[in-house]
Amino acid sequence: MCGIFACYNYQGDIDAFRQRALYLSKKIRHRGPDWSGCMISGNTIFAHERLAIVGVDTGAQPLTSDDDNLILCVNGEIYNHKQLRANLKNKYEFKTHSDCEVIMPMYKEMDKDLVQQLDGMFSFVLLDKKRNRIIAARDPIGITTLYYGWDSKMPGTVYFASELKSLNEDCDKILAFPPGHIYDSDSGETTRWFNPTWWDESRVPTHPADLKLLRESLETAVRKRLMAEVPYGVLLSGGLDSSLIAAIAARETEKIAAAGYTEGESTLWPRLHSFSIGLPGSPDLIAARDVAKHLKTIHHEFTFTIQEALDAVSDVIYHLETYDVTTIRASTPMYLLSRKIKATGVKMVLSGEGADEVFGGYLYFHYAPNSASFHEETVTRVKNLHTSDCLRANKSTMAWGLEARVPFLDKQFLEVAMNIDPKEKMPDRSQGRMEKYIVRKAFDTSDDPSAKPYLPDNVLWRQKEQFSDGVGYSWIDTLKEVSLTKVTDEEFAQAGSRWTKDTPTTKEAYMYRVMFEQWFPQEACTASVVRWIPKAEWGCPEDPSGRAQGVHDDALKQ
Repeated sequence: MCGIFACYNYQGDIDAFRQRALYLSKKIRHRGPDWSGCMISGNTIFAHERLAIVGVDTGAQPLTSDDDNLILCVNGEIYNHKQLRANLKNKYEFKTHSDCEVIMPMYKEMDKDLVQQLDGMFSFVLLDKKRNRIIAARDPIGITTLYYGWDSKMPGTVYFASELKSLNEDCDKILAFPPGHIYDSDSGETTRWFNPTWWDESRVPTHPADLKLLRESLETAVRKRLMAEVPYGVLLSGGLDSSLIAAIAARETEKIAAAGYTEGESTLWPRLHSFSIGLPGSPDLIAARDVAKHLKTIHHEFTFTIQEALDAVSDVIYHLETYDVTTIRASTPMYLLSRKIKATGVKMVLSGEGADEVFGGYLYFHYAPNSASFHEETVTRVKNLHTSDCLRANKSTMAWGLEARVPFLDKQFLEVAMNIDPKEKMPDRSQGRMEKYIVRKAFDTSDDPSAKPYLPDNVLWRQKEQFSDGVGYSWIDTLKEVSLTKVTDEEFAQAGSRWTKDTPTTKEAYMYRVMFEQWFPQEACTASVVRWIPKAEWGCPEDPSGRAQGVHDDALKQ
């Protein structure tokens, strides 16, 4: 991934604005420390901060088309770029090995419909010079981040950036660019292009779970995400989701290494590297150790102190650009881990985000009153991933120039998983069905003694621990305790008058809101923030921690 900044139809001296644009782009240089680029055409300027993963030698951006009419800035990866190149109807002279360059000849042949063909995670802005037209698009689920903004003093000017911090000084209206949408300056409209079969949450699927198809779809999703020309690894918390991704990646790495050649663009170390973090003795560290031993990965285990994490919280909020409680709790250890990983030379990691939303894995899903309500909540959670777990995975890692890829949010995998009858997803402890039972069962080889197990049973059937809990229970407990000393009763009593939007309901939330406001004092900065809260209608506690759900303690007693 990378960092992009663009300003379309700037109403002023564009050459004089260049230095300002470079300053705004530099604010997100942590996303792309490898190279910077800037290009002006008419009253439009593009700037790019590059993290080189594919096409390392030639893929500097902004990219220009073979006829120099198009300018393109992209943040992301296009996994099917070779197939897309082969499917082009007209001859095109490629200038680079970048997986993203194919967007330009596709635009020539398909116009905006090109986005339907892309398989990957991406945000891009493209300028057609002849038409003075700009289009911008974001991937289906919002794995990559993108914002757009406006300055009321310059109507008709539109800004785009990978992060809020590149816009908040110059724009008085800023929105998160919606996932699965495309903007067209010809109409000034942002319209949905991603319309999967499962998008309507009121349509409850009735397809039985095909465990073989489910397993093979996830294996395919992992395989395509090994496209890289740099060392990569896996984030391993020891929970089900990250462990499954690691197990599949380890098998794929083993296959390629055994063949003695490089498959596609995948540049591999002989063995897969895995990374975990936690407080000393935390549940995640212990479980991750077991998984790494089983998978024979080269495992890197890091610990942090409570004080180190507390010291990082303000910086984490700066990078996340949110004041959501659960996102901040979970992002802080991930932020610390990403810095450690980058120091090893790894630039890309696979991660397990998305599984809990797709399969109803959070413990509060035990309270779902029926299958229709359960399914509706999974669809809603997937639709809002760009405000929580995708935002966390992207910004916590990209704060240090580390790219995270998430196989559970693969388009084809979602078509399979989101069309399964929710009755088969629902947990039922009385019947021995844990959360995400069908995922566990799809990778359970106990009925075939000759099969190589994907994971040890104690991991495959481990209860869900949210990342902020699993790194060590005292992490969240300490955050709550610290907030009690930092926020007075008098201050907390005035929270409603200080913030009418998203009024903090706990002192911890108040503490984060103050830190957010210190970094982003402009009112426009709150429009893109969405809070992650368990479904109140099901009688769930507001605290997003998995430990706050009664199901957690009930399971531990069994």
